[in-house]
Amino acid sequence: MTSIGLGSCVAVILYDPRNRIGAVAHVMLPESGGKCDRPGKYADTAIPLLMNEMIQNGSVRRSLVAKIAGGSSMFQNFSGNLNIGDRNVAAIRQILESFGIPLVAEDTGGTVGRSIQFFPLEGGGVRVRRADGTCTEI
Repeated sequence: MTSIGLGSCVAVILYDPRNRIGAVAHVMLPESGGKCDRPGKYADTAIPLLMNEMIQNGSVRRSLVAKIAGGSSMFQNFSGNLNIGDRNVAAIRQILESFGIPLVAEDTGGTVGRSIQFFPLEGGGVRVRRADGTCTEI
């Protein structure tokens, strides 16, 4: 699975190592504000959606782990409440914690965009390629 063009957006990867299945959401904003049209777009709706889909496919919540990548500050002149990347990462961490899903790895923040590749059948590895050309595994 792949998610490209992560600037302030965050790829949320849920993985079940027992069943070797996973799911990815490309989260653009921390809160849906009650909108239901695109649940994968918002942290508060994407994570429950992914979790429930995985449970419907045989996972157990206590088996799930999470990885995240993205959340850059793409516009250095904006700070505080306008830094969507920081707000996305904070919201995702809080939601994962509320569901008891451990965050086992992340590559977040900074000022460069990212793309990810997720390999659920190969141990749940995530390859992160940054816009500056560097690559890491989380």
